[in-house]
Order: sequence, then C-alpha cells, then structure tokens
Amino acid sequence: MRYYLNGSLHEEGTAAITPDDRGLTLGDGAFETIAVRGGQAMRLDWHLERLAHALSVLAFPARPGHEDLEAAVTAAVQGNALDAGVVRLTVTRGPGARGLRLPAETRPNVLATASEGLPPMHPIRLLVSQRVRRNEQSPLSGIKSISYLDNVLARIEAEAAGADEALLLNTQGRVAEAATANVFAVIGGAVVTPPVGEGCLPGIARRALMEPLAVEERRLQQDDLLAANEVFLTSSLGARSVSTIDSRPIGQKTEVAVAGKAQAILCETEAG
Repeated sequence: MRYYLNGSLHEEGTAAITPDDRGLTLGDGAFETIAVRGGQAMRLDWHLERLAHALSVLAFPARPGHEDLEAAVTAAVQGNALDAGVVRLTVTRGPGARGLRLPAETRPNVLATASEGLPPMHPIRLLVSQRVRRNEQSPLSGIKSISYLDNVLARIEAEAAGADEALLLNTQGRVAEAATANVFAVIGGAVVTPPVGEGCLPGIARRALMEPLAVEERRLQQDDLLAANEVFLTSSLGARSVSTIDSRPIGQKTEVAVAGKAQAILCETEAG
C-alpha cells in the first residue's frame, strides 16, 4: 500500500519521519480512523471537524487546514485504488527537542495510511476492564489522541480473558465506552448511550445514529447493560452486537436487532 506524508505519496516502506518527532517521543498528536465504502471516505467532513477540534485541544499553534487534510485522505484512497477499506489520518506536532517544552516553531507531520477491507461485524464478547478507568475529567477523553496506551492495556486484558473487547468504566464506576467504540443499549424500548461528559469519545458513528435511532443520552451502570434487551458497539467502521459481558449473556434478540439497523445506517454511502 502507498502512504501519504506531507504532500506526497510514497511506496510502502519509504515514508520517513525523523526520530525527534514528538508523536514518536511523546505521543503528541491526534488521529482519525475513516471507513471507505465504494471508494468514498465516509463522513469525511465530520472526521476532519473532530480532528481540528483535537488539534485545538492539544494547543497546536500551526494546524493543517481542512483542504490539506481532505487532500491527504483522498490521496490515500485514490493512490491505492481503495474501494472498501480504512484510512488512518494522523497529525503529529512534528520535530522537537528532548523534553516537554514546545518547539519555537511547530511543523506538523500529516500521515495518511490505507488498508484494504473492512472488519466483519460479528457479535462481540466484552470484558469490564479492572485495570483501566476512563478519566472523564481529562481533555484527552474527548479526542483521539495518539497516546492510546490505556486502550491498548484494556484490550490486552480483555483478550487475555478470552473476550474480544474491553468495556471501560469512568472514575465514578459508570459506563463510559469500549476501548475502541461507543456503547449503546436498548432498555425498555429506548436506545440509550452515555453522555460525552461520562468520558466517552464523541464518535462519528454515534453522531450519525443519534437522530435516526432517536437515541437518548443517559448515565448507565454496568447492571443496566446486563439487564438490557440489546447492547451494541459502534465505531466508524460499523456496528457490532454484544453477546456477553464478563461471560454473562446479553439481551433478548428480536428478529431485526437495533444493531443491524445501526449497521445499515452507517453503510449508507450517500451519507458520507
């Protein structure tokens, strides 16, 4: 696959970032994961809007413009003739001296990588993480920072226990999100999801589903999920139903589960 870096496409293995890049040394940057369907980067404007907000939160004094970031994604899609797949768009603060002090001049690196194919949206087994809590007070909870080790540790914990994904509680012990997805539940006929203030990412898929599914924002306890008719996860790549939480079966499946409706909405290319 070919990579986009700072205005140019590169063959695989030839794109280079200097060793003093603050994204490498400090995790100083943000990213977006963008589904591609029918050669179209889905909901790209929303992704770029969220990325711009993230760079503002991280106090980047110099930020790539919307058109430049759009061009990076387009180049990654077209340069790889990508019909169905994923583009990851990453922006780092660029090179800097050792330590935390910001460089006098910020020269961000913009990297777009592509991968073929989208993951299957089969039912998923959740494990409530005992190691990682989502800090709802942290500004990083609302952005896709490349400092992603909390998520990595939670996923390691889940997979070691035979689960597929980790469910993260916040510092108050309430449901925040999964390691790589937002959480929805069907309770008493209502589709509900935690408010962003609970520590969950303002997901692109979450945003796309709020109106069509008449989603209610509600604080959720772990027991609420265990008693729900249905629980499902969403990310930019799709919607997946939850089969178990801590090995306990979830829900009373109906003929057309809400997760299936959510997946159909997220796959509508005209909504891109």
